[in-house]
Formats: sequence, C-alpha cells, structure tokens
Amino acid sequence: MEKFKRSERLVAITKYLVDHPRALISLGFFSELFTAAKSTISEDLVIVRDTLDSFGMGLLETLPGAGGGVKFLPQIGQDETARFLYELSEKLSQPERIIPGGFLYMTDLLFDPAVSNKVGTIFATQFAHLNPAAVITIETKGIPLALMTAKALNVPLVVIRNDSRVTEGSSVSINYVSGSTRRIQTMSLPRRALAKGSRVVLIDDFMKAGGTAKGMLELLEEFEVQVLGVGVLVRNVDPTEKLVTDYFCLLDLAEIDEHQRKIKIRPTVQ
Repeated sequence: MEKFKRSERLVAITKYLVDHPRALISLGFFSELFTAAKSTISEDLVIVRDTLDSFGMGLLETLPGAGGGVKFLPQIGQDETARFLYELSEKLSQPERIIPGGFLYMTDLLFDPAVSNKVGTIFATQFAHLNPAAVITIETKGIPLALMTAKALNVPLVVIRNDSRVTEGSSVSINYVSGSTRRIQTMSLPRRALAKGSRVVLIDDFMKAGGTAKGMLELLEEFEVQVLGVGVLVRNVDPTEKLVTDYFCLLDLAEIDEHQRKIKIRPTVQ
C-alpha cells in the first residue's frame, strides 16, 4: 500500500475539509484514505486545526465518540471582514460605475468568484449559529452571493423567480410593490422547492426601500417556513425607513450624484 508523507496528508486533508464545509467526516474515512492509523490522523488534524485558526480561515470542530469526527466551519474574522469591505467600498466608489439614471454598476463584482465567495463567507459567519436548512434569493444578481453563502453553510440554494416556469411544476406566485419604483411586480417559487417548516435565510445584493425583501418574506409565508435572517450586501440609506426592519447589511450607499460623478459608499456600522 502506498504511504503518504505527513505534508501530503495535510494538504489533502485541508483540501477535502474546505471542499466539504460543515460536513461531519470520520477519522476512519481519512485513515482508510491514507492507510494511516487513526492516532496519526488525529495528529494531522491538530496541525490543520491550529493552522486554520492562526490564519483566521475557519474552525475545525471535533466531535468525540463512535459517531463523531471533524467538521470544518468556514469563518472570517472581524479584522479581515473590515479590510475586505473597505476595499470593496473603494472599488464601488469609482465614478465610472455610475450609469444613466443614477444607478450603481455592481454586476462585475457580484459575479467575481473571489468577491462573492468572501461575501458568502461573511454572511455564513453571521447566520451559521441559526442552523438554516436553505438559503433563499431572488434572480438574478443576488444569485452568486447566495450560492457562496449556501456553499459555506453546506445547504441548498433556492431561487425565487420573476415568473413561473413550466419545467418546475406548480408554483406559488404573488404580486408585490417595488419599494424603489413603486411598480407592481411578480415573484414565483415552485411548491416543491421548500418543505413546510424549513428554516431559511434570505440573501440579496441591494436594498433601496425594501420592497423586494418584503415581497420575498410574504411569499415565504405561503410555504410556512421560518425566516431566520436577511442578509443584504448594499443598502441605499435613502429612504431611511425600510419596508423590512430586521436585516444584516454590509455596505451603505450614502450618495450617488450622476452630474458630479460622485459616489459615497462605506461599510455599515453594525
């Protein structure tokens, strides 16, 4: 049987844990994989745990007993979060991001895996203790952020659509009023997308008045699920009174002046 060096095992173990966040993995699995004694694997895991902790990359949780094992819990520290959000706000403050109508162009960053992965880890760190069973978002720009949040939490992603799809079977649809445009719009979710009583978190990319978030909450009432929290990347500070009140936001858009080509966006003080 092939024998692996400790350095090789450490790399492979870390890669496997990171690829399977919050999954319980037995010592026996690694023992068989590397043809190594469980005591040796335990020593390897101590090194992995201490390294992850030293660099603020997450926690390695050990569960004792016959049915135990280890879980990798992706986390991001306050200092790294603050540094990342400051850098992201600097990128979003570039005048060329202002598009006609006084809107802020964010699509390139939202669909950048490095950015969406970091944002997803921040949201996962915020909501992990609530033990959600799914992450919910509405198409389209919030999908990358919600997907990375779901990945870090190791739960499914459910996408609310702007209309029903024949290929998804019977759906529940509601009309809602956009808080920003005051237009009546429609959102839809297949009946089989969520089990009754599911515990979920909502993730969205932008909030102005909160009409979309309120619509999602009202739609989910039809499924009798428990919404544990709402995460938003950017909120417009105006209007100050939102249609939803309980949410976790990362960035505040304080001003966008199309004529003076000026944007003021900053990390939110929680």
